[in-house]
Amino acid sequence: MLGWFKKKFARKKREEAETPVEAEQVTEAAPDAEGEAAVPVTAGPEAAAAGAVEGGKEALRPAPEAEASEPAAGPEPVPAAGPPPEPEPAAEVAPPEVEEELEADAITEVPEEEELGPQEPSVQEAGSADADAAVAAERAEPEQRTVDVGRDKPRSMFRRLQERLGKTRDSLVHRLDSLFLGKKEIDEQLLDDLEEILITADLGVGTTMELLDAARRSVRRKELSDPQALRKVLQDRILAFLQESDQPAELVMPEEGPFVIMVVGVNGVGKTTSIGKIAAKFVRSGQSVLLVAGDTFRAAAIDQLRIWGDRVGVEVVAGEQGADPSSVVFDGVARAVADNYDVVLIDTAGRLHTSVNLMEELKKIRRVIGKKLAGAPHEVMLVLDATTGQNGISQAKLFHEAVGVTGLTLTKLDGTAKGGIVVNVCRELGIPVRFIGIGEHVDDLRDFSPEEFVDALFARADGERDS
Repeated sequence: MLGWFKKKFARKKREEAETPVEAEQVTEAAPDAEGEAAVPVTAGPEAAAAGAVEGGKEALRPAPEAEASEPAAGPEPVPAAGPPPEPEPAAEVAPPEVEEELEADAITEVPEEEELGPQEPSVQEAGSADADAAVAAERAEPEQRTVDVGRDKPRSMFRRLQERLGKTRDSLVHRLDSLFLGKKEIDEQLLDDLEEILITADLGVGTTMELLDAARRSVRRKELSDPQALRKVLQDRILAFLQESDQPAELVMPEEGPFVIMVVGVNGVGKTTSIGKIAAKFVRSGQSVLLVAGDTFRAAAIDQLRIWGDRVGVEVVAGEQGADPSSVVFDGVARAVADNYDVVLIDTAGRLHTSVNLMEELKKIRRVIGKKLAGAPHEVMLVLDATTGQNGISQAKLFHEAVGVTGLTLTKLDGTAKGGIVVNVCRELGIPVRFIGIGEHVDDLRDFSPEEFVDALFARADGERDS
């Protein structure tokens, strides 16, 4: 009975809060309900409130009584032994009016979502606008790519060589063009001016005299009278000097065992850097390469070679700083033979060609290589700095006497106006030029081609080659 009272009272209280009109109807029917305790508690205040409403007065006074009537439900803790009160299930059952209000609220909330809805399409519209912009960009992309490709298109190898030989060309060819401009005939004054230009371009005295003697003979025979034709004669004669010493650019691999290249030169000519670039060429051709750090004297020489090895992706054999270079080279060649490497590049310490003791040490390294591998080294490559000019000739002669130079690499041709040293070296020594360095990038170490070199040197200002 007590549980029913609690349910009833709670339901009445909720209905009073939600629908006052229905609460009045419930209170009028309350005296008919069963339960003796329920009638006196609820009927008195509610009836008083109803009478007050009918009399046109405000129902303010019954409120304290209603609050006082709430303690009547006080025996809530008493039914602990009886059946547990269950107000929550009754509270969960919402009256029809509340359900209608909830449905109404749900209906009213839908427009709010719809009002918020257009904000999401705004993001979608932004996305669609971006998509439209992307489509427009794709449609316009071919034209933009055409411009970019034209701007970023890699220049031809010949044009790059021509640009890097600009200083030498300005010192030699452009001065020749200025000398021949407007001249009607070839006289002694013109030949004297020509001699000065050729010598200052580092072609050397011997090469210059040979070129001028050939020109004079042609003039005497009346085979040559036009100064512009003299330019072509000089170009052909310089090409002939380069071709006389030229040998096949391909380095011939031995029938068995690794191909050993010993790199020599004075200090600061770029031996280690050239070794790294040559190693990159062999790697691109599919050869396995081993680098040997034979320069144990210069500080950080071993670290520099290791950096190049990491960059190119090859192994490096190195010893301790200050170790005997011959022992390091011996270990490197032994490893190359054991592991079947294709190419071995041996770095050596830079040394002055005038130092007898250092040149003797270089001879010892060469002998050690030959003892470990018969016929090695197969190539003794001398690296020359093109900026040194005619001093490179004396370097090449002394290194050739000591270890027998078989190939040349001329570096830093892009930073000098003395590129004529190439012609003089080939004519004086008869040693083929294997590579020329025209920049700092890996691809700037170029295989030397006499025809390409002369064409780039004598190219017109518009980049066209002379026919």
